[in-house]
Amino acid sequence: MLNRCSRMYVILILSLQILYEEWASYSIFYKYQPIGLIRKYFGEKVGLYFAWLGVYTQMLIPAAIVGVIVFLYGCATVEDNIPSMEVCDERNNITMCPMCDRACSYWKLVTACGTARASHLFDNAATVFFAIFMALWATMFMEHWKRRQMRLNYIWDLTSFEDAEVSHSHPRAEYEFHVMKKSLKKEQSPKSLFLLCVFVCSMQICVTLAIVFGVVLYRVSIMTALHMSSTPTFRTNIRATVKTTAAIINLIIIIIMDEVYGAIARWLTIMEVPKTDKSFEERLIFKTFILKFANAFTPIVYLAFFRGRIIGRPGKYIYVMGSYRMEECAHAGCLMELCIQLCITMLGKQLIQNNLFEIGVPKLKKMLRQRKIDKKHQEELNKTLHRHEKDHFLGPFVGLNPEYMEMIIQFGMVTVFVASFPLAPLFALLNNIIEIRLDAKKFVTELRRPIAVRAKDIGIWYTLLRGLSKVAVIVNAFVIAFTSDLIPRLVYQYMYSPDGTLHGFVNHTLSYFNVSHFQPGTEPMEPMHLGYKVEVCRYKDYRDPPWSATPYEFSREFWAILAARLAFVIVFQNVVMLMSDFVDWLIPDIPKDISIQIHKERNLIVELFMKQERGKKYRNTIGDPSPQPLRSRPSSQA
Repeated sequence: MLNRCSRMYVILILSLQILYEEWASYSIFYKYQPIGLIRKYFGEKVGLYFAWLGVYTQMLIPAAIVGVIVFLYGCATVEDNIPSMEVCDERNNITMCPMCDRACSYWKLVTACGTARASHLFDNAATVFFAIFMALWATMFMEHWKRRQMRLNYIWDLTSFEDAEVSHSHPRAEYEFHVMKKSLKKEQSPKSLFLLCVFVCSMQICVTLAIVFGVVLYRVSIMTALHMSSTPTFRTNIRATVKTTAAIINLIIIIIMDEVYGAIARWLTIMEVPKTDKSFEERLIFKTFILKFANAFTPIVYLAFFRGRIIGRPGKYIYVMGSYRMEECAHAGCLMELCIQLCITMLGKQLIQNNLFEIGVPKLKKMLRQRKIDKKHQEELNKTLHRHEKDHFLGPFVGLNPEYMEMIIQFGMVTVFVASFPLAPLFALLNNIIEIRLDAKKFVTELRRPIAVRAKDIGIWYTLLRGLSKVAVIVNAFVIAFTSDLIPRLVYQYMYSPDGTLHGFVNHTLSYFNVSHFQPGTEPMEPMHLGYKVEVCRYKDYRDPPWSATPYEFSREFWAILAARLAFVIVFQNVVMLMSDFVDWLIPDIPKDISIQIHKERNLIVELFMKQERGKKYRNTIGDPSPQPLRSRPSSQA
């Protein structure tokens, strides 16, 4: 028995050494993970996580390649883009209306040349193709994972394994204590706890909305302050300064509130007292996902669908809190700002929240634990303690939920708003290459070895992935239709252009405003800023001119473009979802070789059962009730 334990101990040490050298090293990032050895050392649940992460990272390679091609297409065609050329043409002496009250003055459209050219990199004809490609990619990724999961289930002998057989189906100790305590005194009903949970989650989402509104007020006030500044340095690149600082503020708030929302979700789940460990985990995951998803995506949703659409018009702007005028988009639209927000949020969450925290926090905790023990005592412990006793000083294993959660949020960044940021898959791929080895190093060197848990799938995470892939189709349809200028360009080209091209598109998107119609106290303080008197300025909208019978009302072009946008959303959603369902139907969930092996094993089980039944029947006919060993044919002595 002692020799057997010694052999097992040596095998574990060798397995850990192999994992450290062949898995937890950044120099072998290009190699496949030893999933079989990971499963043997850490258990099936951890093995499935790293297998899923490997499949996800592998599938990001084609998505990243196509995304880079789409971006390069935008770079290659920016010189031939007619709207950008018209904006940058100084001969088009277009005077634009002020961007804010009093402090801002009239400005030339040509000053937005850089923004117009940059917007074309992400807002071009390839955007629709890439959105369709990513919708199909998400479906193929999930189908590929189902096949990979089924193969692992067969190899690990989990095909007949059911979650109900394991211990987490038994009532939790907290639940049994709660039931016993509830029988002694009256407590809150499950319905009241559910309502409390809904109320708290709703309040937290309202807090997120309030934070976004606060950032909007910051953008408006800082833009006005920079315009009023007498320092020339502050007055240059005002838009870029406001965009970048607001995105960084959003990132900092997202990182802080993520920790707060995680604690709130756990508190709410504990209050509910779920019956089983599985129920507890699923409820905790769902609440955490809802809060963190809202926290990460609310600023992005505002930029994509609300900014620049509830501002009013010159002479009749919409104000909040009395004096704050709602902010406008740049002439090229809000897509560029949406792209900047996605880029900073994605890079910031991956570099700061995920990787830096995963490296720094465990090392800091380890250092603090070691400082509690003096050096002499530590040397004595190192001499006397066994390996498993030393491992107790490592950090505790808190589960896989944080690892899954950061990847699910990243999957949302990659798919939901990918039409506005085609480089998102590339950033995700580069992050995940580091993430795999970072997690491996953490599991091997920083954390205690977790108790092995059997599992045949990734659980509720797969349901969340499928839900995100469906939401992504809808969101990308609205981003292309309402946030980008694709539909207005197509409508102009095929309905209003005299020569069937985009020549004159920029002028078509601008309406006229008579500066004498400004509300009192809102006109520019420096009306001669451009060196001449302005009588009519332009603003981006589809409205009738001031000299028409219906001044400043929405024009016929506005309603035509709105109808085209809604039609595009309906067609895009149905076509892409139909294509995704077809791909889902076309690819079988079980690989053919695994299906054949499972079929053979089932046939063998049936044959074995039939032989056993025939043996029982034979013994009954000869009147021998004693059990006989199972044989392929009757004994000659019977």
